[in-house]
Amino acid sequence: MRSKSQSLLVRQIALHALLLPLAIIWLFPLWMMFVFSTMPDYGIFSPQIVLWPSTNFVANFQNLQADTNFVGAMVISIVVATVYTVLSVLLTSMAGWALARYRFVGRSLVIAIILGTITLPYFVVVIPQFIMVAREFKLANTWIALIVPPLFNSLGVLFMRQSFSMMPNDLFDAARVEGVKEWQIFLRIALPLARPTMAALAIILFLASWNNYLWPLLINSKPGMMTAPVALGVLIGLTKVSWGGIMAGAVLLTAPILIVFVALQRHFIAGIAAGAIK
Repeated sequence: MRSKSQSLLVRQIALHALLLPLAIIWLFPLWMMFVFSTMPDYGIFSPQIVLWPSTNFVANFQNLQADTNFVGAMVISIVVATVYTVLSVLLTSMAGWALARYRFVGRSLVIAIILGTITLPYFVVVIPQFIMVAREFKLANTWIALIVPPLFNSLGVLFMRQSFSMMPNDLFDAARVEGVKEWQIFLRIALPLARPTMAALAIILFLASWNNYLWPLLINSKPGMMTAPVALGVLIGLTKVSWGGIMAGAVLLTAPILIVFVALQRHFIAGIAAGAIK
């Protein structure tokens, strides 16, 4: 027994010794981004290698705020990402439930189409989507245009379908025998059981919306409707680039994501494992 515990300890030490350099390599660019955000523009391009923060972060943020109203853009990004995540998780859950539990004509075709849409690059559909939303529906520079078009997520539908397919049929049959309605089975039984998968999917969708740059850039031209990534892009001009402001904005964009992921990493890992094991 003692030899087994010693062998396990040696394996853990070897694993940590292997993963620690990889973690440093991954974290080093984030650390340098923070260091650059505290330096003036001339310091960022200095030939000397600086590894410790300076004292210019507040000035960089003030320049960023003056040029782009970055705080307002952050608020818009938070609202858009939160509403998008809630609605998309609900929509993909309903679609996944229908594809997993109901038998109807064309079900296999629908699943095949959803699988096919995953292989399509986003750049193939973004131009028709822009023409439809901006020209046909006249929804440019609106909250609806920011949130609604990307709502349906094919990967999320298949993710939730897999989760619902793993649940025992006897549980839902027993609920039907007791007279529970279909929508109550979905809301009160299926969704609570799929909570880890929904949490993982919510993190993925929130990150996708938070980092989305192309669609908000195309559909919104008003400064008051810019999301935070688009606001950072405004700083890149033809004659002047505020690198200190860009680094400060990148830090402010990255910090909430890291906090959310660290706080919810258990739910994320549990959801990924639940969707992968059948």
